Amino acid sequence: LLYKRTITNRFYKLDYINHFTILLKIVFANFRQHETVIPSELPLIQEVTTTLREWSIIWRQLYVVSKIHMFHSVRHMIYDLIEWRSQILSGTLPQDELKEMKKKVTAKIDYGNRILDLDLVVRDEDGNILDPEQTSTISLFRAHEIASKQVEERLLEEKSQKQNIDINRQAKFAATPSFALFVNLKNVVCKIGEDAEVLMSLYDPLESKFISENYLVRWSSSGLPKDIDRLHNLRAVFTDLGSKDLKREKISFVCQIVRVGRMELRDNNTRKLTSGLRRPFGVAVMDVTDIINGKLLLCALSFDVYKTLLCLFKNWKICLILTFYASGLWVTLKLLPGDIHQIRKEFPHLVDRSTAVARKMGFPEIIMPGDVRNDIYVTLVQGDFDKGSKTTAKNVEVTISVYDEDGKRLESVIFPGAGDDAISEYKSVIYYQVKQPRWFETVKVAIPIEDVNRSHLRFTFRHRSSQDSKDKSEKIFALAFVKLMRYDGTTLRDGEHDLIVYKAEAKKLEDASTYLSLPSTKIELEEKGHATTGKGMQNLGSCTISKDSFQISTLVCSTKLTQNVDLLGLLKWRSNTNLLQQNLRQLMKVDGGEVVKFLQDTLDALFNIMMENSESETFDTLVFDALVFIIGLIADRKFQHFNPVLETYIKKHFSATLAYTKLTKVLRNYVDNAEKPGVTDQLFKAMKALEYIFKFIIIFSLQGPTQRHVQIIMEKLLRTVNRTVISMGRDSELISGLFQKTLQRFNSIYSCHLSDFQLWNNYFHLAVAFLTQESLQLENFSSAKRAKILNKYGDMRRQIGFEIRDMWYNLGQHKIKFIPEMVGPMLEMTLIPETELRKATIPIFFDMMQCEFHSTRSFQMFENEIITKLDHEVEGGRGDEQYKVLFDKILLEHCRKHKYLAKNGETFVKLVVRLMERLLDYRTIMHDENKENRMSCTVNVLNFYKEIEREEMYIRYLYKLCDLHKECDNYTEAAYTLLLHAKLLKWSEEACAAHLTQRDGYQATTQGQLKDQLYQEIIHYFDKGKMWEEAIALGKELAEQYENEMFDYEQLSELLKKQAQFYENIVKVIRPKPDYFAVGYYGQGFPTFLRNKVFIYRGKEYERREDFEARLLTQFPNAEKMKTTSPPGDDIKNSPGQYIQCFTVKPKLDLPPKFHKPVSEQIVSFYRVNEVQRFEYSRPVRKGEKTPDNEFANMWIERTIYLTAYKLPGILRWFEVKSVEISPLENAIETMQLTNDKINNMVQQHLNDADLPINPLSMLLNGIVDPAVMGGFTNYEKAFFTEKYMHEHPEDHEKIEKLKDLIAWQIPFLAEGIRIHGEKVTEALRPFHERMEACFKQLKEKVEKQYGIRTIMNRSTWLINEWTSNCSLEHGAQLKTSLKLSVLRRSGQMSQKTFKNPY
Repeated sequence: LLYKRTITNRFYKLDYINHFTILLKIVFANFRQHETVIPSELPLIQEVTTTLREWSIIWRQLYVVSKIHMFHSVRHMIYDLIEWRSQILSGTLPQDELKEMKKKVTAKIDYGNRILDLDLVVRDEDGNILDPEQTSTISLFRAHEIASKQVEERLLEEKSQKQNIDINRQAKFAATPSFALFVNLKNVVCKIGEDAEVLMSLYDPLESKFISENYLVRWSSSGLPKDIDRLHNLRAVFTDLGSKDLKREKISFVCQIVRVGRMELRDNNTRKLTSGLRRPFGVAVMDVTDIINGKLLLCALSFDVYKTLLCLFKNWKICLILTFYASGLWVTLKLLPGDIHQIRKEFPHLVDRSTAVARKMGFPEIIMPGDVRNDIYVTLVQGDFDKGSKTTAKNVEVTISVYDEDGKRLESVIFPGAGDDAISEYKSVIYYQVKQPRWFETVKVAIPIEDVNRSHLRFTFRHRSSQDSKDKSEKIFALAFVKLMRYDGTTLRDGEHDLIVYKAEAKKLEDASTYLSLPSTKIELEEKGHATTGKGMQNLGSCTISKDSFQISTLVCSTKLTQNVDLLGLLKWRSNTNLLQQNLRQLMKVDGGEVVKFLQDTLDALFNIMMENSESETFDTLVFDALVFIIGLIADRKFQHFNPVLETYIKKHFSATLAYTKLTKVLRNYVDNAEKPGVTDQLFKAMKALEYIFKFIIIFSLQGPTQRHVQIIMEKLLRTVNRTVISMGRDSELISGLFQKTLQRFNSIYSCHLSDFQLWNNYFHLAVAFLTQESLQLENFSSAKRAKILNKYGDMRRQIGFEIRDMWYNLGQHKIKFIPEMVGPMLEMTLIPETELRKATIPIFFDMMQCEFHSTRSFQMFENEIITKLDHEVEGGRGDEQYKVLFDKILLEHCRKHKYLAKNGETFVKLVVRLMERLLDYRTIMHDENKENRMSCTVNVLNFYKEIEREEMYIRYLYKLCDLHKECDNYTEAAYTLLLHAKLLKWSEEACAAHLTQRDGYQATTQGQLKDQLYQEIIHYFDKGKMWEEAIALGKELAEQYENEMFDYEQLSELLKKQAQFYENIVKVIRPKPDYFAVGYYGQGFPTFLRNKVFIYRGKEYERREDFEARLLTQFPNAEKMKTTSPPGDDIKNSPGQYIQCFTVKPKLDLPPKFHKPVSEQIVSFYRVNEVQRFEYSRPVRKGEKTPDNEFANMWIERTIYLTAYKLPGILRWFEVKSVEISPLENAIETMQLTNDKINNMVQQHLNDADLPINPLSMLLNGIVDPAVMGGFTNYEKAFFTEKYMHEHPEDHEKIEKLKDLIAWQIPFLAEGIRIHGEKVTEALRPFHERMEACFKQLKEKVEKQYGIRTIMNRSTWLINEWTSNCSLEHGAQLKTSLKLSVLRRSGQMSQKTFKNPY
């Protein structure tokens, strides 16, 4: 089924094409998915049928997905195949035509299959499908190659046919700065009744002005052109249109019709009427903006003619417009790229020598070399004429003519319009009885250049009568004039001129001597002291100034005449040398369009000034500045076509042989004083003009003896330029693309001076400055801008980079002089993100390694320098993952091929790659809001520098980390960070190296002084972080120095006061205990420094786990919180997402050795949450199958001990961890320890406080001695004390003995508890107590029999030591204290008698 798309209000509807439907039904009748059909048609017809069937399905899909272009393409192909199929089926084609038709059909099928991504059909020469069963493999392969090539050629041909017009047009329009509008007048249908003038022009309605000359066609009263030979050849081109014209909001094509004949069209008057009068008749206007903008390529237009009583384009409001029905103009319009010479060459079928050329009124945007013009456009604007003695207003006709100062008229210098011959007089349109006519008629006056200074425009005014007899008696009643050359030698100014209307006898007005000495404009009249207004008329000589007014406007388009007095003064500088300095300064204020018209004359004048004043330097700087100004103009796009003119001038006309010395001297002076106020801007301009300045300078370097002199000057000049550029730094505005030409121009000079280290050094720095300037970093631009720059200029970085590479290799044996100084600049170059440049320049590093190795048998200088520079460059934003890969690959390949650098070189490369990984991570999160990530990356980098012993870089990142901590108020961590720096220092008078004092705040000359200042700052931070124990430790070390080394007792006293306060704070100030959290970051979505790692975090004060988790998830909003604490599998670790696991862990107390006896809990509590490195987390797990009669046999407590790399707190609030799993036997030991500890604590509480309630003690004791529990250890016996377990786990023998000992020691603790319980039990609970005593007796007998008897009194010391040794450090310390107190108390109560168990 075929479809046709129609569009209605942006909605699509489908119409069925019935005859196609019928056709396809016939073709596909009785087809089923699994039927076998044996068609009777020719094989080609079968193929066409199958193809149509396949294509129709795709065609419908194209419609559904709105691929309009492809939809229409397939439709055309289907139409062709249906048509050709019908012709083949008709059987009427001759054999040769049938053969050609088959070729067409198969070619179309193959082409269609290709663009629809269907299978390629392999055919023989006649177009028949090859049978794979009967064709060899090689033949099939070759046939496939041929078929594929033919289809590709056809594709290219089709694409070329479709795109050629658009591409060519776009290319032409993009490449040319000038355009032309081609106009072909087909017909003018309008009942005029007399001869007429048809004037066509371009008009800007927004600016209310015509922008082109008129194209004039004289039309006869018979309705045909007067020149019958041009009947079908009325063509014109409106030239010189530029990009600004194409961007105008609106452009109209205006056609004015002027009737030439009688005053009025009256046929019934028998008296003879005046003829030859130009009368306004009508106007036609058409908006041609779309054609000018290129939206319409070719347009045939017809538009109506409107009759206007006043054709006033300045004031449409007062125009009276009447429409002529059944009238109009028919024209064809087409926009052509290029100037008149180009379009005559490229469009000869449209534009030939007979085609009229209507130029733009004004210069084109780009003035083409050789475009010589000397045109003055004169527009009659308006007038105001008194009716005088007449009863009605006059019918004023203005006549324009050109006269010289002798009163001789210049013939054939006025052009009323393109396509018409020149005339000597131009007569205006006559408005019938209008007092204030407004004409807006423009003519072009073209006068030979030698006559301009003697010529003037003359305007005469005459009343015209409709009756011929009266008209003949009418004389000139007034005159106005204006000279084309002003008194100062410049041409008449552009713009409107209010001319004085003079009255006198007609014969006197015809005499030029009568009026030429008089002022021509009212401005001149004012300048001479006469009033310009007044009721009466003023007499000047034999003429009288009339009250009438008359305005014209002029526009000079001349490459020979200047309107600028400053430019004229420079060109004629010899006539008044006193004004030379002023003229040179004023030249740089002249409009560029004026200067380029006189380019050669201006350059000649400048160099003549310089050469004729060779003994003086008075004008050298001004001439240089003027030259720079002119070269800057040529660089402007508007005048870029004058580049060939300038080049030609330099090669053929420039003859100032010694000018180069003066130019060089001025340029050097500017460079030497580049930073002085007022010089920078001028030097910047000079740098832009550097290419042409050098061309002027070196043009004589090929002329014999001056060559060496010029070369020396250029070397000195460039050295000065290089030195200045380097001193200014990379961000100076003078570092620009302008240095590219400098680099290229001086390569030849450099090659001659390989031993000049400073010269080469300057060269490399200047070249890298060019490469790294902001304006060349294409990756920072939009794709459109980047593509435009690459298309026009290419990547200049690559070009200069290759030149630097070649220059480096040309250094030969001198390379070692540039190591390590050139490592940094070369690194900057290789870091530029341009792949080919990187591939070409990274090998320079290996060359540097070789050079240093051959000289010193190592490349330590190179290694140190590249590591230092790489850190700064990557942090500054340069470098990426691709650079790391290329660096690794290229340098490893080179190193492995080298006999001596293979091992050390590979080690170095891997080292740098590791550094880059960390630096790239650091840079990625450097501006991250998550400061914790920034801290992690900073620690990764500083640890790396510590590993490779780069102390200066290590310290640099220590302070970056310290600053981050201070921003977050992490004063404890900031103190630990600074402490790492302090540990690098000695208490000595050894001088501080520069890298040790990287902060301006420290005033220290020796390491001891710096360490003192650091310790004081660290103590301050520890105090703010409430880490008084750490502050005291540092204070003691510092006090030792004050007391025994520095003897600074004043400082010592202050320090001891602080220490005293710290001790008091420890005892009295309550410090909140932070919680610790284990956090796992799983999944590939996390950065490498977090990915699939577990960290222990130190929480903030009073921060709950829920709050901590919320803070984590805020930092990683895309992360998913894991609901289990079990370690995740590989599926989660390798997934692209982010998974966070978080749970609370318990720090394990690690008391310092100094606490060898009981101390206050206030003191010990600090160590419970500080200076900890081991953390535990317990969770019950079952391993193996469940044992019905003993659930404890496979019940495990999986206790993970997290051991951090460093103690917490430290330089971070978190550290990475590792885990250890603990067995059930150890769990049993810990459980027994906790149970015994619990019994003992409860006993001590009751001994200390007789009023405590007895219920908790009752529940605790009964839960242990009850026969169902039997001490809680019966199941341990079954699980661990068996021969089988002992045989399978011989390594657990010591632990089993410890568990037995703990069971034995539980009996005396229970005995003491039951004794206290018996003393405090009430009578109501006495039966309960007696039962508990009986149960305990059974338990005691059993334990003592199996594990031995333990007593408290006789072996109290042994008990305490042995018991606490079996406990964890935390439990042991607490238990030791309580046991000693208990023993002492019991000893006093019992008078040192042996304590006997009452049971």
